[in-house]
Amino acid sequence: MSRSQNVIANFNNGLNCCQCVLLAFSEELGLDKKAAIKIALGFGGGMCHGEVCGAVTGAVMVLSLKYGNSILDDIESKEKVYEMVREFKEKFTEINDSIICRDLLGIDLIKKENRIMAREKGLFKKCPKFVEDSIDVLETML
Repeated sequence: MSRSQNVIANFNNGLNCCQCVLLAFSEELGLDKKAAIKIALGFGGGMCHGEVCGAVTGAVMVLSLKYGNSILDDIESKEKVYEMVREFKEKFTEINDSIICRDLLGIDLIKKENRIMAREKGLFKKCPKFVEDSIDVLETML
C-alpha cells in the first residue's frame, strides 16, 4: 500500500488530517506511532477552530522532526526549518489557495452547529486531498 493510500485509510478510520500526515512519516523519523497520533490530535480541524489546516501543521511537525534543532544554540537548524516551513506553505498555497482550514472547507468550524453542518454536508470529504497534497509536497522536500 502506498503512503497516500495508507493515509486515506487512516483518515477514513477516524484520524484527523494532522495525525495522518505525521503518522505517514513517523516511523522513518523515529517517532513512535502511538505518540504521533497523540501529539497531532489537537491540531485537527485547524486546531479545532478552523485556523491553519491540520495537514499543514502535520507537515510542519514532519519538517521539524527531520531538520529541527535539538540543542539550544543550534541557530542553523532552526533557520533551516523556518525556511522549509515557508517553502512548504508557499507550495501548499499554490495548490490550494490557502492554508486556513475554514477557507479550504468553506465553513467556520468554531461554532458547534457549523461543525455538525460540515459533517452533514460532507465537507470533510475534501480533507484527504489536503492530506495527499501535504504528503506530495513533503516528499519533494525531504
